[in-house]
Amino acid sequence: MSAEGLAQAQDKMREAGVAPAAIDVFTHYYGELEAGATGLVLEETIEPLLDPDKLADVEISEEAAAAAIQKTAVIKLNGGLGTSMGMDKAKSLLPVRDGKSFLDIIAAQVLHAREAYGARLPLVLMNSFRTQDDSLAELGKHAGIEVDGLPLDFLQNREPKIRVDDLTPVDWPADPSLEWCPPGHGDIYTALLSSGVLDALLDAGFLYASVSNSDNLGAVPNAQIAGWFAQSGAPYAAELCPRTPADRKGGHLAIRKADGQLILRDTAQTAPEEMDYFTDEFRHPFFHTNNLWFDLVAIKKALTERGAVLGLPLIRNEKTVDPTDGNSPKVYQLESAMGAAIEVFEGATAIVVGRERFLPVKTTNDLLLLRSDAYELGDDAGLRLAVETAPLIDLDSKHFKTMAKFGARFPHGAPSLKDASSLTVKGDWTFGANVTVTGDALLADEGDARTLGDGSTLAG
Repeated sequence: MSAEGLAQAQDKMREAGVAPAAIDVFTHYYGELEAGATGLVLEETIEPLLDPDKLADVEISEEAAAAAIQKTAVIKLNGGLGTSMGMDKAKSLLPVRDGKSFLDIIAAQVLHAREAYGARLPLVLMNSFRTQDDSLAELGKHAGIEVDGLPLDFLQNREPKIRVDDLTPVDWPADPSLEWCPPGHGDIYTALLSSGVLDALLDAGFLYASVSNSDNLGAVPNAQIAGWFAQSGAPYAAELCPRTPADRKGGHLAIRKADGQLILRDTAQTAPEEMDYFTDEFRHPFFHTNNLWFDLVAIKKALTERGAVLGLPLIRNEKTVDPTDGNSPKVYQLESAMGAAIEVFEGATAIVVGRERFLPVKTTNDLLLLRSDAYELGDDAGLRLAVETAPLIDLDSKHFKTMAKFGARFPHGAPSLKDASSLTVKGDWTFGANVTVTGDALLADEGDARTLGDGSTLAG
């Protein structure tokens, strides 16, 4: 059935107007799937990366930094809907600080950097069909955000979900939109090319791209890193941070024994019996932030030479067609990771940056922390710790996981967390106004809904 399944999937993509380059990439991964590829990276095939460059040790002149950021474009991955937090719109529209959304703060970061360095510094979003309209409307509130007639966004591609049982594209008449999925953020390279944005940036004189997730407000435009990247001559670079026990699930770089090439290994590429190696923060001491830098000329050359198929490792993601219905047909989503492109480019490198450049919001735990006084918004619109160590937040997922539940239980905003080491909430608790948390605080499950009164102090 696989030859027939591929033909059906290709026809479905053509009928939907998917770009030919994206169909070629999908065809490549379908072949990998049919051949039994799993994308696993075995521990015996790699060496840990132990001594990458560190930004703290880099000396870049102000002139070199300013010259590099003049030629840099900022690209934000903005296709996520925040479904894990109960959202059905772009996660980047969520208010984070003082009523400002992720996109509001990102726009402020870019506008500040333009003024500070006299740089054009275009901001470009990689949107999905579901995030495009709302996100562009949000950016439109910021006068002057568009640069040189360059587009503010381009669309990531989409592909059919493939049935596990016969490798044909799944049909789901109850909601045909669920028949489709994004190809993972590794699609950024294909989408940049097929959208024409890559050529537009090159034609406008830009040489470098600084790429990060829109839910990571720590990835502020940085001229020093731009200067380091330009000076390195590398075609591609990844930002890393030292791993802590809290980072054990994050992907990491390693050195492939076969050829000495840097590669990325994610959780989905690790065999279950080797997870002990993967999660060992001493064996693999740095994690991959998904903040990337690449040379636009090198990207264009590689895509042109390879017919848009970079050949990033397959990530075979098994799900059900309807994520909310465990009894719906099992499907494969054929994905790739943006950061895996590091293995495509000879001379690719990495640099260790400060933890302040990695502030992702994946859960309401993360959001509560960033909304609290444990962080402050700088003049450059960067969010940074206002305390020595961020407190650990653990909210009961039954009552706080979705934004609707979270908002109902924090109607007056985040409590004061600057003097807290941790906050653990078990059960159904609503927080009053001006609550202060200190030390290692715990709210136990009392069996019914409870309220922490206005002005309360919760001490650990």
